[in-house]
Amino acid sequence: MVTSLSQLDPNGDYTYADYLLWQFEERVELLRGKIRQMAAPSMKHQRLVTRLTRVVANALWKTPCQVFVAPFDVRLTRFNISKNKEVSTVVQPDLCVICDPAKLDTRGCIGTPDLIIEILSPGNSRTEMKDKFELYQEAGVLEYWIVSPIEKMVQVWKLNEQGFYIGLPPKVEGDLLTTPIIPNMQIDLTEVFEE
Repeated sequence: MVTSLSQLDPNGDYTYADYLLWQFEERVELLRGKIRQMAAPSMKHQRLVTRLTRVVANALWKTPCQVFVAPFDVRLTRFNISKNKEVSTVVQPDLCVICDPAKLDTRGCIGTPDLIIEILSPGNSRTEMKDKFELYQEAGVLEYWIVSPIEKMVQVWKLNEQGFYIGLPPKVEGDLLTTPIIPNMQIDLTEVFEE
């Protein structure tokens, strides 16, 4: 049994089956089998998560879609899997929307969420902007939103028919953010980023 993160090889390759056996306090994700330690979220980060969750959850009321907030395991894969040992990517997005209940099980999501929202924090920008961007694009996440608290901006990436993300013009304070995934939702970014 692994009870400390220090017991693991930081350069090792791990699977979800390994991940399930870890019994330590630190929050981690697996990106293509590599361990990524997650920082504790700041108060500003938590405030943004709460505000976004409230708007998204209200818009999803009485629809088949559901919103989930970290910590919530999302096991990404490009192929149909039957065993946890075959999964090498486990992420905990700040928020994710899942419209197919068949993707949900007692451990979280097995498959691709429809929408993922990640909030940048000091030290995680590379992961969110490059590493997770590539993972989410490869997995087929329909929309990926990157929220920058410092710039008070949201960058929206939409998956095109060829399976590549196309960036939309950034949304900033004063703008309304919408998505076809949740047709009746409008997010007022002035309220989201209010200090």
